[in-house]
Amino acid sequence: MKNFYLFIILCISLSVFSQTTIEEIRSVKLNANRDITIKLPTSYQSNPEKKFPLLVILDSEYLFNPFEGNILYANYWDDIPEMIVVGIHQNKNQERYEDSEFDVQTGLPAKTGGAFFEFIGGELLPYLEKKYRIAPFKIVAGLDSTAGFLNSFLYKDIPQFNAYISLSPELAKDMEVRIPARLAASKTSVFYYQATADGDLKKFQDQIRELDKNIMLVKNPLVNYKFDDFKNASHYSLVLSAIPNALYQIFAAFQPISTQEYNEKIVVLKEGYADYLKNKYEVIEKSLGIKMNVRLNDFKAIETAILKNEAYAEFEQLAQISGQQYPKSMLYEYHMGMYYEMRKELPKALKYYQNAFMKEEIGDLTKSMLMDKAEDIKARLPKKINGKRKAIIVDEVPAETPPTETPAETPTEEKKP
Repeated sequence: MKNFYLFIILCISLSVFSQTTIEEIRSVKLNANRDITIKLPTSYQSNPEKKFPLLVILDSEYLFNPFEGNILYANYWDDIPEMIVVGIHQNKNQERYEDSEFDVQTGLPAKTGGAFFEFIGGELLPYLEKKYRIAPFKIVAGLDSTAGFLNSFLYKDIPQFNAYISLSPELAKDMEVRIPARLAASKTSVFYYQATADGDLKKFQDQIRELDKNIMLVKNPLVNYKFDDFKNASHYSLVLSAIPNALYQIFAAFQPISTQEYNEKIVVLKEGYADYLKNKYEVIEKSLGIKMNVRLNDFKAIETAILKNEAYAEFEQLAQISGQQYPKSMLYEYHMGMYYEMRKELPKALKYYQNAFMKEEIGDLTKSMLMDKAEDIKARLPKKINGKRKAIIVDEVPAETPPTETPAETPTEEKKP
């Protein structure tokens, strides 16, 4: 009963800490106060050294909750990282249109739109970066007029945003040509998502589709682009389909190894399985600014590919990764034990499996499991007969036969609630 009450208290404390808060910021650029809604990740307090990506949402009144729900759901499956979500209040239609005001000749923010542009880049972002632990990776999202407005940040010489979620944008004159030109000239990685629908506002559709055609002609390898044209959706309902698509596009590299990725990209390799794993997490760090340890399920997927393709030498490379990232666990000893076991160097394999007993268990890698492996190795070692050693034939098939088609454990995205 005592443990039950402790559990309830913990759940309540986490819920309270992770709930949204509203702050009022004084803006010199706007010459006014502006409310912002902030939601910190649930693990923000328990990971005091960790930094989180930032998502800035325009039109917070009706876009914040749909984004928040999708993020929490994808976080549960570990498909996208936790992030700091900030919504800018634009309480009245008149205010959002004034915030998005642009020069008809250049298509860039002007007058009140220029002030709002400077508020975000010159006041809000510095304020957030000073107060919260924000990773280098930042996203901005908006709908119709604010979606058109957010393209202005593409013109910054030093990009303030790495990803753009443009939902049914209302585009200024010639922006269907100017945006592709800016993307083509980008010298840093940029994620760009836009969406429309067959029931979208007619005055937007032609420009959006023309913009899509022009972006498709951009050959810049630094541009990661996705476009959705939804069927049977309206200007407003397309948002509910677009948000998860945009988030999964932006964070595709972050996702755990799936069965599809294993079958189509990993097990078909002739070699380089450990390198594949190492490169996957280097891409996450380089493109998303997120430094993280290799997931245990991802280790298992690579282990299974190594066993299936009999590339046993790669267990040694895998051990270098696991030893660096989980030094207190028995994972390094397990990988080195597998390396020597598959090479038929059984005494060395036994030594590593026995050394693992002094390390911490990790995932489903337990002392009991390693003890079983050690006993199996002992049974296969040469035995003395009349004072002489007689070798026992070692089976060609590993003691633990790996699955033939899929990773040892179903990847994270296939878990069931």
